[in-house]
Amino acid sequence: MQVIFGIIYHFIGGFASGSFYIPYKKVKGWAWESFWIVGGIFSWLIVPPLAAWLTIPNFTEIISQTHGHILLLTYFFGLLWGIGGLTYGLGVRYLGVSLGSTIILGLCAVFGSIIPSVYYNFVPTVGKDSFSTLLHSHWGQMVLLGIAICVIGIIICGKAGTMKEKDLVKNRAIADDNKDYHFGLGLTVAIISGVLSACFNFGIEAGKHMADTANEIWKVSHPGPDNFLFRNNVTYIVILWGGLTTNLVWCMILNARNKTFGDYTNQKTPLLKNYLFSALAGTTWFLQFFFYGMGESKLGNGASSWILHMAFIILIANTWGLLLKEWKGVSRKAILTVIGGIITIILAVILVGYGNAIK
Repeated sequence: MQVIFGIIYHFIGGFASGSFYIPYKKVKGWAWESFWIVGGIFSWLIVPPLAAWLTIPNFTEIISQTHGHILLLTYFFGLLWGIGGLTYGLGVRYLGVSLGSTIILGLCAVFGSIIPSVYYNFVPTVGKDSFSTLLHSHWGQMVLLGIAICVIGIIICGKAGTMKEKDLVKNRAIADDNKDYHFGLGLTVAIISGVLSACFNFGIEAGKHMADTANEIWKVSHPGPDNFLFRNNVTYIVILWGGLTTNLVWCMILNARNKTFGDYTNQKTPLLKNYLFSALAGTTWFLQFFFYGMGESKLGNGASSWILHMAFIILIANTWGLLLKEWKGVSRKAILTVIGGIITIILAVILVGYGNAIK
């Protein structure tokens, strides 16, 4: 039953992540950097402490009593993840919801699984699995096989992207509806995003002391074997401070460069709707990790939870891509190619999750 609830929570989180960009498409007359940072203020500054206040008693004391190096490391991973989150928005802008999310999240799943083991190969740590351990164990070999298949899936999706670009060039009417589509630039941004987005999972590990403290406080009044569903909400606050820093600096630079500071008060645009849709997008974005933390508390395996989370996001994002007709006017061969890539990535995610499960 614990596993079933964990999967359900991860599905809800994946649905939130795969859907959060949809409200942004309703924003009218604002530059990308304007609606991105308005939504981000809700994602990274307003909603996280509100969620912690509702779920974790005295969460501010937990943060204030945490050792400085833990806070700094957690914040640092948040900074790196912030670059990944920033480029995620650009990747979706240039590649579309389905293709952009598939490539970025596929890479995120790969690096989120492999980088820690490589690090622990050079810096042995008790209780942590090195790359050598992966190579010489059955479960580790399953993880590495899944990672290799995931790379193949990403390559297939990349091929579908080039086919889509050629089809759009042939069909000018459809190309006008996809005026932001740019495969070369989008792929570059997606690779950067996929690598750095994995740092969120590293941030959760770095700030694990705060989550464990919240868990212990909860268990005092709720004795039993279960973990506290909302324990990660306190860790998110520090990680997302880092994400806010990166995104705020970049968006302010873009506002200045593009002279778009006027967007926030431009009466010629539907200001109220723009703020509401941006706030909805930002809040929906945070809900992915709110439910991710709940799912991880049930499954009890950070790596497997991360992989499962990625799989659900890929599924939801591509469903939206089809519903939004991002592949309208594209050849059947290109559509079948991207579907094949998606299936390959999902198979890879399942293999990595299975490897971690049999561990």
